[in-house]
Amino acid sequence: MMYQGRTPGRVLMTADTVGGVWTYAMELARALGVEGVDVTLASMGGPANAEQRKEARDIPTLELYESMYRLPWMEEPWSDVELAGEWLLDVAARVRPDLVHLNEPVHAALPWKAPCVAVAHSCVLSWWDSVWQSPAPKEWDRYRQEMRRGLVHATEIVAPSAWMLAMMRSHYGVANGRVIRNGRDASDFVPGAKAPLVFAAGRLWDPAKNLLALDQVAQGLPWPVYVAGEPRHPDRDTSITATHVRLLGRLPSGTVAAWLRAASIYAFPARYEPFGLSILEAALAGCTLVLGDIPTLRELWEGAAIFVSPDHPDTLRVALEGLIDDAGLRQTLSMRARKRALALTPTRMARAYLGLYTDLLTGPNLQAEEPACAS
Repeated sequence: MMYQGRTPGRVLMTADTVGGVWTYAMELARALGVEGVDVTLASMGGPANAEQRKEARDIPTLELYESMYRLPWMEEPWSDVELAGEWLLDVAARVRPDLVHLNEPVHAALPWKAPCVAVAHSCVLSWWDSVWQSPAPKEWDRYRQEMRRGLVHATEIVAPSAWMLAMMRSHYGVANGRVIRNGRDASDFVPGAKAPLVFAAGRLWDPAKNLLALDQVAQGLPWPVYVAGEPRHPDRDTSITATHVRLLGRLPSGTVAAWLRAASIYAFPARYEPFGLSILEAALAGCTLVLGDIPTLRELWEGAAIFVSPDHPDTLRVALEGLIDDAGLRQTLSMRARKRALALTPTRMARAYLGLYTDLLTGPNLQAEEPACAS
């Protein structure tokens, strides 16, 4: 693909090691490498695990710099955020990137010497609104100020869904911005022989994922329900337990992919999800989707999933029982979801970002939003 203007040779990108942003960064870095762009990845939030380090090493155009700095949404983070900023500027001085791609918008307020893209994957204020139906309390005022300051200083802002971009405008007064949807390589998620089971994956400690709703409805279902994910909050010494679902703990990505290939139904009754990479993976693997009825998931999966109220577990039970009893409906919905998912490729994502990078390096910031996902 030809780009009219200057394209970057090296991008400095940030990522955290505790959520889906890592997967997003790996997919984007790999696809950018194919397009001739090298990526220096600066990680925060905790040390990368062995699987993450191997994944980074396997991308020849990626260089990983690790740190332990706390993220802005963690408890008492601000001294670490300041130190992280100094470290990021040191890394930038060393590698001299053509463009900076920040997956944590707070750092966009640093004095970068290159255009800066800030990607809003999620935020505490929209999380609080969605999970607790109330504004974030005063202890998050510093977070609000730092996010607004970063977003104001960013050369351009990106969100993975139109709803998330609207939240940036609502909470922080963002005027510009564009939507670039995330992508996932389909090769690891080829559907297999489907087993009679329900599967879910996500951070169990996060009420936004609402995965414990499955524990309320699993008893008496004809099929077992399995849930993979980290049970322990990174800032608290407590661990989530369940009675009626089978908790698998945090699994390697390859093991999660194997579960998705086998699962007939993927249940994700979220209260808040700005995109949902795990849902995309499940759709690629041929699962029938049962999703929380929230704006983002409607935006992405309308017509290809069953939607349930996050506040009423009975709707989740009815949906699961109905799909278990109706193989034809499962097949129809899984085919629709997989067709939708196959359009969300890493190549498409990388080329959208590369088009943005080129805009920023050669001329005025041209605003453009992707159209809503086709039904």
